Amino acid sequence: MTEALTGAASRLEPYRTELTGYCYRMLGSGFEAEDAVQETLLRAWRSFDRYDERRGSLRTWLYRIATNVCLDMLRSAQRRALAMDLGPAADGSGPPDLGAPRPEAAWVQPVPDALALPADGDPERLAVQRDTVRLAFIAALQHLPPRQRAVLILCDVLCWKAAEAAQALDSTTASVTSALQRARTTLKAASPGLGEPFRPSDPAQRDLLARYCDAFERHDVAALVALIHEDATMSMPPFTWWLRGRGAIRRALLDPEASCAGARLVPVAANGSPAYWQTRPGPDGVHAPFALVVLDLAEGLVGGSTTFLNTDRLLPLFGAPPNHNQALA
Repeated sequence: MTEALTGAASRLEPYRTELTGYCYRMLGSGFEAEDAVQETLLRAWRSFDRYDERRGSLRTWLYRIATNVCLDMLRSAQRRALAMDLGPAADGSGPPDLGAPRPEAAWVQPVPDALALPADGDPERLAVQRDTVRLAFIAALQHLPPRQRAVLILCDVLCWKAAEAAQALDSTTASVTSALQRARTTLKAASPGLGEPFRPSDPAQRDLLARYCDAFERHDVAALVALIHEDATMSMPPFTWWLRGRGAIRRALLDPEASCAGARLVPVAANGSPAYWQTRPGPDGVHAPFALVVLDLAEGLVGGSTTFLNTDRLLPLFGAPPNHNQALA
């Protein structure tokens, strides 16, 4: 019996990363995706002796369990969002009125690449996988009803055939095809422009990000603003306050009370996007993580920055940045 259970676990574990990516797209939270996958694998392990490979592949069976777990979790959940979905932009003048923080469940939360994206594989497929865990895409998915969301992810992101998706969803091919058409229409309306995909090996993007980090760490507002798109956004969950446009962002960065002088940006792999731990020095000069910053790119510039301030929650998920406790040189 023990050998059988061990064998079941060894067959299930290789699917953890792709299932986490699927559950993250469904749920919009790295925390909840981990919980959903753990529950999926536990259910599969407990019922592995009833799995019948003649009725479908192990992968399809696992996705069926994962879908049911996610649908259960979404039954009473509210739609997660980015700040831009929750109200108008501020103008960046005067001290920012951040307002009261909203609960964690209100926000699209980040996810480490290592949890949700395959480490290797076909380059084109990897590019699609990276592009479809970006914050803007995850926020757009939130506009879909849960079952339509599952259909679109299975068919358009994971490239399943409609018949395969129908099997995983305990549905019919015709029903899946109809749901997919509706989901595509809704998604297109919810995401008129998702910006530019991040290509880590692209020399131009790497140069842009190096100059952006350098300007940020020197607190050179003029140089920083020159590197952002004219319609760039800036937000700081869990607060609904956000900005749009170079002018508003410039005014906010020049506010002495909101200064990031002395801060550093330490690269971290998150959401298939340029991302960084922002660290700040304490009174003793020792740096500590202050926020997780995820950037968007647009037309060769930085198109947006989302600064997640729930550092205490994110640190266990992402791990601390290397040498984060070193004092300033």
